[in-house]
Amino acid sequence: MVFSRSRPVMARYDVSSHMVKWWKGHKATDGQITRSLSPYEQQVVVPWLKSWPKRAYDKFSDSFIYWGGAAALTIGTAVLADEADAAQDRSHRY
Repeated sequence: MVFSRSRPVMARYDVSSHMVKWWKGHKATDGQITRSLSPYEQQVVVPWLKSWPKRAYDKFSDSFIYWGGAAALTIGTAVLADEADAAQDRSHRY
């Protein structure tokens, strides 16, 4: 008699005893098997790490002309501007 009220709750073994009320409306799937991988079991980063050097080389070799040209143009403009400024400063000496 002591456990007469908790006996129905304890009769269910597929969920924890404190979650029986939550899962009471759950419909059984009649043999349907659903499987999924845990995020901790999936290797999300490893394939990326394996293919990273090749992809980095491909991206670098494809876009080097654009990045290199832009860098050369920027550095060249800065050097020429500094030289022109220095030449102008030397021409106005007294």
